[in-house]
Amino acid sequence: MARRPFGTPLDIANGVVSLAHGAGGRATAQLIDALFARHWHNEWLAQQEDATVLPALAEGMVPVVSTDLHVVTPLFFPGGDIGTLAVNGTVNDLAVRGATPKYLTIGVLLEEGLPLATLERVVQNVAAAAAAAGVAIVAGDTKVVERGKGDGLYLAVTGVGVAPATQTWGARAIQPGDHVLVSGTLGDHGIAIMAARQAVPLATPVESDCAALTPLIAAMRETGAPIRAMRDLTRGGLAAAANEMAQVANVGMVFEEAVIPVRDEVAGACEFLGIEPWHLANEGIVLVVCPPEASEPLLAAMRAHPLGRNAARIGTVVADEHAFVQLRTPFGGMRLLDWLHADPLPRIC
Repeated sequence: MARRPFGTPLDIANGVVSLAHGAGGRATAQLIDALFARHWHNEWLAQQEDATVLPALAEGMVPVVSTDLHVVTPLFFPGGDIGTLAVNGTVNDLAVRGATPKYLTIGVLLEEGLPLATLERVVQNVAAAAAAAGVAIVAGDTKVVERGKGDGLYLAVTGVGVAPATQTWGARAIQPGDHVLVSGTLGDHGIAIMAARQAVPLATPVESDCAALTPLIAAMRETGAPIRAMRDLTRGGLAAAANEMAQVANVGMVFEEAVIPVRDEVAGACEFLGIEPWHLANEGIVLVVCPPEASEPLLAAMRAHPLGRNAARIGTVVADEHAFVQLRTPFGGMRLLDWLHADPLPRIC
């Protein structure tokens, strides 16, 4: 059945978001119909109900759910934008628990005055990233706040995946003696955002590593090698992820600084800024903890995939009742690799 026309067509090329677009009336319906539904249409959104009915889970599978907020500035940066970041970040949170991502819901908070052309560009990139990751957008909501109170656009995304009931990974499984692997270079996303935000002219441009990790993790799973736990290295970087895992497992970790992969241009930018790459976010890098016998087959699988060609074994899990994470320097000294009190580069994801 054809929709009733909404009157004057939405002028996406020249129009801007108004408070009326968040009021729930004709303007809201027009925005959803002419922009979101046009790019995100699928059989689940076509139900047009307050809640979407999804297919039943297969026997022996469990649902895995994650929710994330995305407040990055600028909205567009080398290697991605808030839309691709929101999709890939949520998909990765599911994938590192051993789940196959299936569905997303997206809440869109808009600021009055945001150009509709900017919004459509983000919506298109969300659709492309979701299609590439093999997930469907099945529900959403839109709200508008007054000019000056929203920084353009925020996205809140919930992801739902399915995993074998007996094969979900988690930090509680980590044991002393396990090896710690990382799939690529640290700090790329953080430095890319910093350079775009401050218009810093880097000698060699750095792009965000924003990507869905599902194909890389699938390649690792195909080896049959056991995996204890995974984390994607977002806010707080390697330091935050490692400390979180160590606290949960009540173990320590020792990393070898000399073998942690960092691009020269990222290392140079970090030195200039007085920060360290292991405190910076990535958006397409995974930290893996596995039994010693699994590290070589997993590294081989990662290095054979474009997303893991710079993979390395960077450390070992040790018994430590204090759950300290330590960094062995190239000179043989040891120092704590602790959480920072705050993010050195806020608003990056």
